[in-house]
Amino acid sequence: MERADGFDHQRLVVVPRPLVDAALARGVTRRILVTDAGYFPQADQHGRRRETGAAETIIIVCVGGAGWLEIGGSRVRVGPGGAIVLPAGTPHAYGASADDPWTIWWAHVRGRDVDELVETCGIRPDAPLLSLRSLDRVTALLDEIVTSFERDMTPARLVATSGMAWRLMTQLAVDRLLPEDGTPVERAMRYLEERVDGHVQVGELAALVGVSPSHLAALFRQATGGGVVAHHLSLKMARARRLLDTTDLTVAEVARQVGMDDPFYFSRQFRKIHGTSPTAYRAHRKG
Repeated sequence: MERADGFDHQRLVVVPRPLVDAALARGVTRRILVTDAGYFPQADQHGRRRETGAAETIIIVCVGGAGWLEIGGSRVRVGPGGAIVLPAGTPHAYGASADDPWTIWWAHVRGRDVDELVETCGIRPDAPLLSLRSLDRVTALLDEIVTSFERDMTPARLVATSGMAWRLMTQLAVDRLLPEDGTPVERAMRYLEERVDGHVQVGELAALVGVSPSHLAALFRQATGGGVVAHHLSLKMARARRLLDTTDLTVAEVARQVGMDDPFYFSRQFRKIHGTSPTAYRAHRKG
């Protein structure tokens, strides 16, 4: 299944293993390190089978065509916008579709922080697929990694690509954590953003986006870590900070701008979140 020769216009970089060992013993690069990366266009007959997994965590991003991933005895299709994140040591097989071979960007990473970053992406050994909404950002980072290594593999370059790999992993996590456009929770969050100066009832908002109040509350806890009311309050406080920082409005006027007619109630809520009063916040030098 492993094609011996390469693919037309492919790009491929491999960090020599003595350099990898040395980098994993140094400060920044021991946390996350790219060991291999590449770009395989229309990768006909591309495939790998690793019965015991790989020493590195593998990231594959499909930008065209299609492929497949086999893990735990099940095979799934991977199409454009699909990302595979295979934790180190995970047995797997993957390959290009015979009818429409995939075009992929890929990287292998190692380091002491990689497992935690993989967990933040929501990846489990039995569920290694992500659907990307920021495909351009992810592929731009992979392109940047490959381009950087094509120049040289000095210690400075290894540090630079470690930073790129960190951004890559966190972008994968953000794509999973942020609600997709058009979903009930995304529409509810957008509705709240547009009504920072108003009051919204949870039941009415749930009916508006077509779910029950309890389901909407669960969706908000998953997306924001808190409830609907708490998220709306955080939006109000964000606008209040901007007004305090950029205008001469009085505290009472700022309160009204965020839908709170009682300036004392506004000040209590502001202090609860920020640990200081609106007046003291405004007086504090920033930047």
